[in-house]
Amino acid sequence: MSDETASASATKQANEQPAPDPDADLDSADQENEEFAERMRRYLDYAVLAGLLLLALIAALQFYLNTTRAISTWVNPEYRAPFQAAFNLVLLLGAGFGITVQLRRLTRD
Repeated sequence: MSDETASASATKQANEQPAPDPDADLDSADQENEEFAERMRRYLDYAVLAGLLLLALIAALQFYLNTTRAISTWVNPEYRAPFQAAFNLVLLLGAGFGITVQLRRLTRD
């Protein structure tokens, strides 16, 4: 009888393997959905950034052309070249500052 009990308990333990956890499947599915949502959010952020950069480029070009025209209209001819050079230098320094800030942000991540 003890052999039957030992044999039965051994068979019972062998048959009692842990059942697959349905929550584990849901967790992996939820994690995949979150990763997909994060990727889509990142792509959308890049698309919005590209659109804003295009808008900023057009606005900067218009600003530059209109400022050059205003310099030609309002500044005496003998002072136009130095005035435009100073204006272009200010724009160049501003662009250089913006580039360094962006590079620091990109290399920090």
